[in-house]
Amino acid sequence: MSVREARPVKDSALETAHLMMPQDANIQGNVYGGTIMKLMDEIAGSVAALHARKNVVTASIDQMSFYQPVYIGNLLLLKSAVNYVGNTSMEVGVKIEARDLLTGKTLHTGSSYLTFVALDENGKPTEVADVIPETRDEKRRYEEGKARRKHRLQAPKK
Repeated sequence: MSVREARPVKDSALETAHLMMPQDANIQGNVYGGTIMKLMDEIAGSVAALHARKNVVTASIDQMSFYQPVYIGNLLLLKSAVNYVGNTSMEVGVKIEARDLLTGKTLHTGSSYLTFVALDENGKPTEVADVIPETRDEKRRYEEGKARRKHRLQAPKK
């Protein structure tokens, strides 16, 4: 039996910021949910690819809830890391915040978990390195990710 390579969470964790502009929002100044979801998928996919060191594809996105609105002129902050790794798949968490540049106030506006599958050079699912949670939060997210994966695998297929 081969031993899988393993990498710490911090090796692939990313944070990014995007200034929300008029093209990102409706006429009332509310940023489109789809704009936020696109940025969320991009950072999570980058985290998954960095961890796997392979091409990855989005397999699923858990429920996306928007807790607070995001407006034109807000700085959208996305924080993302691998939570849990199966054989060929990874759960990547994304926390989304909006910062008002004039007041400095930051609000947690959404969170989601995305599952990515690593692909080999032929486009087939392939084994991915395990993840090493080191901090208390990383260990908590690992256990929660493990439970979510179990729940996903038990869910009836349509």
